Amino acid sequence: MSLEEADARALQVRALYEQLENRLLGRTWTLPELALGFTNDAAYVGRLVLAAERTWDIDGDVDAELRHKLAECLWWVFVLGDRLGVDVPAAYESTMDKIGGGLERAVRGKSS
Repeated sequence: MSLEEADARALQVRALYEQLENRLLGRTWTLPELALGFTNDAAYVGRLVLAAERTWDIDGDVDAELRHKLAECLWWVFVLGDRLGVDVPAAYESTMDKIGGGLERAVRGKSS
């Protein structure tokens, strides 16, 4: 799946959440609520990394939980990007080009 396809799929899933939120809450989550959801899941990745390193105990399959939470974090990035008007696949490509180019110059011993 390409980043563009993943972005589209994330927004399809978000649309389903919005239907549920409207039914249960009478509204959809605000941007700050979405951001809080993301930071909560991202923080839990930290605990899962500790669990993978055997310095933090959790119930369940650590590898499965890591796969799930990392995928959820990616989902949140696409959802937040959509709400903020950021084309995440394009931003990712340009950011990696910039960082990669700087690192390539540094590895070759040239200043960036």
